[in-house]
Amino acid sequence: MAPTPTYEHDIAVLVGYYREGLQKITNELNRIDLTNFERAQLLVVQKEIADVLGDLDVRTKAWVASTIPKAAEDGIIYSIMALGVADTVAEAQKIVTFNRLNREFIKTAVADTQADLLQVSQNVERKVRTAIRQVTAEAMRSNLTQGINTTDSIKRDILRDLRQRLGDSLNTGIIDAAGRRWKPEVYAEMVTRTKLAQTQRESAINDALGRNAFYGVISSHGAKDACRNWEGKIVKLTPDAPGDYPYYGALPNREIFHPNCLHVISP
Repeated sequence: MAPTPTYEHDIAVLVGYYREGLQKITNELNRIDLTNFERAQLLVVQKEIADVLGDLDVRTKAWVASTIPKAAEDGIIYSIMALGVADTVAEAQKIVTFNRLNREFIKTAVADTQADLLQVSQNVERKVRTAIRQVTAEAMRSNLTQGINTTDSIKRDILRDLRQRLGDSLNTGIIDAAGRRWKPEVYAEMVTRTKLAQTQRESAINDALGRNAFYGVISSHGAKDACRNWEGKIVKLTPDAPGDYPYYGALPNREIFHPNCLHVISP
């Protein structure tokens, strides 16, 4: 049996892109002079932030285009070895082919993952732009209304609060359908980890179906969550396969193959 592929290094590279980009944005936000700012300065900062996010989008798009197909190839190798077509990874690599199902699946997986990551950067841009507008407006009002009558300590408190709100525009990041808040880099890590596992799993299944293998076994690694109820279970790889086994595509994702799930299916 082939070892279950892991993508920790690849994911670490992607997370590094986000951390680098977010640090650059933080630096730009810190450049804003909230005591004596001009519109021209704000436009420059916003332009720099847009450039940072544009570069991030280019780098993440290229990462997805190279890493998702690699996960698909790993899935095919996993299927080939599980079915006994090859005895070693090296042998399996020589006979890897992308059948029609996998060719179409890879295109969709690449496009979906790129779209998910694009939403992350768009969300950051929207939140930062809104925060800049709100914070600078409040700073202007404070400067006009308080003026020389404001003590230095009060001014420091106001500035500290406004700076905090600018920083929070990055930290609040993404709110998912369940209402959970994610920092952008953590959300990107979760999305890509999940997409890579799904790509590996689906490509293995597509390869197995192309070889007339219609069943699989869910892996076991001593899970502590609800996944443990499905470990070692036989599942259908297509709903039309005979037998009283559950179809893998109908399994509740609250229990198995959830985000960040490590389980695979061996054809």
